[in-house]
Amino acid sequence: MESHYIFLDVDGTLVTYTNELPESAIRAIKAAQANGHKVFTVTGRSKAEMYKKILDIGFNGYIGGNGSYIESNNNVIAEKKLSAKDTRMIVDWLYENNLEFYLESNAGLFASERLEEEAERPIQLYSAKKGQEQTDHLKVKDVFPDMIFGELPYRDDINKISFILNSYEDYLKAKHLFSEFKVGTWGGAGETALFGDIALNNIDKRTAITELLDYLGESEKNTIAFGDAAVDIPMLEVCGTGIAMGNGSREIKEMADHVTDDVANDGLYNAFRHLKLI
Repeated sequence: MESHYIFLDVDGTLVTYTNELPESAIRAIKAAQANGHKVFTVTGRSKAEMYKKILDIGFNGYIGGNGSYIESNNNVIAEKKLSAKDTRMIVDWLYENNLEFYLESNAGLFASERLEEEAERPIQLYSAKKGQEQTDHLKVKDVFPDMIFGELPYRDDINKISFILNSYEDYLKAKHLFSEFKVGTWGGAGETALFGDIALNNIDKRTAITELLDYLGESEKNTIAFGDAAVDIPMLEVCGTGIAMGNGSREIKEMADHVTDDVANDGLYNAFRHLKLI
């Protein structure tokens, strides 16, 4: 059997949007590795959000911060961070505009003073949009259980900053003001977006996979990518085979080579079987 490099998004692909990890996904990954395949996570999450139950699966590597951090067999291949000066500039602007935020780093998620209160409703709406049921009871700590509150937000180890959008105009202002950075939205398309984020420019899941493959001396031929959202499209495009989850967005389903079942309905396991990885 020819070995493959398998790249998995996390939220909506490996786990549900309330951090539920299907047992069938664990079995699929371990069986694929036993067959000689290499499995990597490729996620917007910082390493601080890769909780023990995920890490305990035992991946061959990790790409985080939507491409800003790359690891293979516990060796750091690349780590690209916002400077302390740039982080301070962005944080000060968020404070001035009354926008609650959290800073994402491998050392932890560092929240602004009122984020826990202000993000509760957006988190509930986001989870509902992703097909989760009974989201009205969700708290920020249900989605981000290890989020850190009360620490000074001026840091030099940040790979991304996410913030609540009080209006779509907040995103447009940030995009104009921080034009040298990559400014995006998540939690909805266009004006329905719930959050904005700011990171280094010219980095995404595609560039990180290419950098990792170059380091490993491998080509894209025997690569397979799994995702559910627009941010995953670049990695599905660069890999030899692209798989969209059944709970994925319309745009990723339309460009994927195959659409599997929902993450909660053994989507990963069923796709691994379909591709004869297990």
